[in-house]
Amino acid sequence: MPPKILAESNPARYGVLWRKFDELYTILDLLLQHHFLLRTSASFSENFYGLKRVGPDDSRRAHRGLGRKRHLRSLLLLVLLPYLRTKLEKVLAHQRDEDDFSIRMPQSLAQKMYRAFLAAYPYVCMAWDSWSFCHQLLYIFGNARTHSPLLWLAGVKLSHLTAQDIRNLDLKPAGRALSSSQSLGARIQSVFSTVVGSVAVSVSTSLSMGVFFLQFLDWWYSSENQTTVKSLTSLPTPPPPLHLEDQDDALTPSKVCPLCRKVRINDTALATSGYVFCYPCIYTYVKTNRRCPLTGYPSELQHLIKIYSPEV
Repeated sequence: MPPKILAESNPARYGVLWRKFDELYTILDLLLQHHFLLRTSASFSENFYGLKRVGPDDSRRAHRGLGRKRHLRSLLLLVLLPYLRTKLEKVLAHQRDEDDFSIRMPQSLAQKMYRAFLAAYPYVCMAWDSWSFCHQLLYIFGNARTHSPLLWLAGVKLSHLTAQDIRNLDLKPAGRALSSSQSLGARIQSVFSTVVGSVAVSVSTSLSMGVFFLQFLDWWYSSENQTTVKSLTSLPTPPPPLHLEDQDDALTPSKVCPLCRKVRINDTALATSGYVFCYPCIYTYVKTNRRCPLTGYPSELQHLIKIYSPEV
């Protein structure tokens, strides 16, 4: 993906694009889905396959859009729900890492309730998947109007575009003509609608080639990263630590953690810089700051390497 490629090529300048990729994608998806729901009564993918969303009144034409309530419900279920699920799954993955290594931070009541919710989240997903499966079975046997609980929650069902719908969509103007009698607010709204419509149409017409090109770029850079450890070899070699001779043997620099200034426990090396720390110290620091505390090199949790030495 372009944000990932830019972030790897220049983390200092474009790293925010990768860190905020979910938010940027959600905003663009919101604009795109809003346009297609308003103009064609369907999401972008549904319109691509010649489908439309209809309510109880099946005679409503696609070019008139959905009603206000169904439009908002469809927009929230198409955009907001996938975004929340993606963020929850990422948070759940981080929590599993902490649980695997038995790292416990001081927690308030709100944090304990938050962790309890994350612990219950897999069971919520299982219940949702079971509901979706049962809903699809009911649809197959003709006992449900929709094949997805999301459509049922939005109060709509899918239907094929008719010949009259296609003619109306082709003849529908992109925006109303501006007249001198219109207010300033109406003119701005009309111009904004026209611009958004043009952008959406451009995106829809170039989607097929764009998806192929993005997949090709992702494959190209992935194959390159498999042959060379680009994220590590591109960084300069850090200077070695200074060895102070006036310290006793128990606290020589080779045994002291640079963060807590105590004798290291559970030695862990940071692959991006080569320095060795206590595991709890470097785990907490890298998770919070995403960089090496001594060299400042960009670092992630997967760059932590635990060192196991034979007991004397």
